[in-house]
Amino acid sequence: MKVFKKLTASNLFLSIPVFAMFLLCPTGVRAQYLIVDCTGANTSAFPSINAALPNATPGSFILVTGPCAENVTLSGLNALNLGAYYGQTATLNGSISISNSENVMLYGLNVTNTAGNGISVSNSRGISLNVCNSSGNAGMGLSVNGMSDVTVGASGAFDHNGNGGINVNGNSLVAIVAWAGPVDISNNSGPGVWESGGSVFTTLGPATITNNVSGVGTNPGYGLELLGGARAQIGSLFGPNTIAGNQAGGAFLQENSEISFFSLGQPNVIQGNGPVGVSVGLGSQVTFFDISGAVNAQITGHTSAGVDIYSNSQAYFNGANQILQNGTFSDPRSAGIRVDGNSQVLLRGGQVAQNNGPGILALVNSSADFTGVTFAGNAQGEIISCDSSSWMVSDLTRSSSALAAAGVACRIPHALGNRDAFKSLPTTPDWSAHKARFDKYAKLAVIH
Repeated sequence: MKVFKKLTASNLFLSIPVFAMFLLCPTGVRAQYLIVDCTGANTSAFPSINAALPNATPGSFILVTGPCAENVTLSGLNALNLGAYYGQTATLNGSISISNSENVMLYGLNVTNTAGNGISVSNSRGISLNVCNSSGNAGMGLSVNGMSDVTVGASGAFDHNGNGGINVNGNSLVAIVAWAGPVDISNNSGPGVWESGGSVFTTLGPATITNNVSGVGTNPGYGLELLGGARAQIGSLFGPNTIAGNQAGGAFLQENSEISFFSLGQPNVIQGNGPVGVSVGLGSQVTFFDISGAVNAQITGHTSAGVDIYSNSQAYFNGANQILQNGTFSDPRSAGIRVDGNSQVLLRGGQVAQNNGPGILALVNSSADFTGVTFAGNAQGEIISCDSSSWMVSDLTRSSSALAAAGVACRIPHALGNRDAFKSLPTTPDWSAHKARFDKYAKLAVIH
């Protein structure tokens, strides 16, 4: 066991909390504690994080009192714990870069870098950010690449950044497990979450992805932007997810990307995101799947369409989803759901109502297959409107006059009924190991 720095008669009292921690936490006797006080008040402590790092060994705790003004590089490290004492926070005016490392845990750090990204992770595994705030950075709040995996636990924030909130690239994974939430990804210049290169973003809620605006150049302010085969799972175990007020749109998918919204008891709210709530194009897919029987997705208040599916893309709605009050009367392409360009939408249950346009608008060799859906109050009472190249299959009566009276303007290709559509239920990820690691930090990284 090592305690840094050396003890003298004049500074012994400053180290008493650390010794008390060892006495009260028997498992702590195997841990190494490196105490950092960037204020200089504790003269027995390291004056900076970088000064403490060369002394770290696997399992070390670097416990920080800030504010600190430095750029911190964690390279080739294993099982390092770095952060504030449990229940406290420490400010870092600078950046944290993690590379070629494993099982690094950050806790309670408020990171702001006026010259670039706040927190960057590359070629690293098992990285855990807990109660961390990376906001007000000139670049991105969090950048993850090089087949890395990062878990954002307990709560956190990635707000007011100059180049987007969270960037995930290069077959990497970012998972939000906010049991003490929320995790806020808001008011960034650029997208809240940007993904590409086969990467994966997941949240079990509550996540708030709101009010992100378009930045300079081609940096649109979507809530989520998925490109290049990216994947996203938006679930609501710990609380609702809210995607609202994003300037360019709520979620934007292209290039064979996929996103799923599923409810584990609370809704996913997609509201007032400029022209479109969820835009799915260029061979991409979206799924809205109700697991709990409660409302899964509420998609409301967009100026053009609640959901837009185009260019050989697909959407699948299952259960209690609501697409309400989207579109404007001045836009002839307004609809609750717009399906266009060799695309397809399947709906099983849910509500498509009060939209300023038809409930479903099908264009250019597209199709709609729906059953058990409630349509009410759409513009001119329209359930679905199709151009001459598009089709529908539904559970509605097959009488042409009855269909026209019900607000259906669409051809029916056959009398074989709706297609059987089966999709297995998403499984809840196992987050127990991450929570156990957090609990260990809460037990050991304290002042008694």
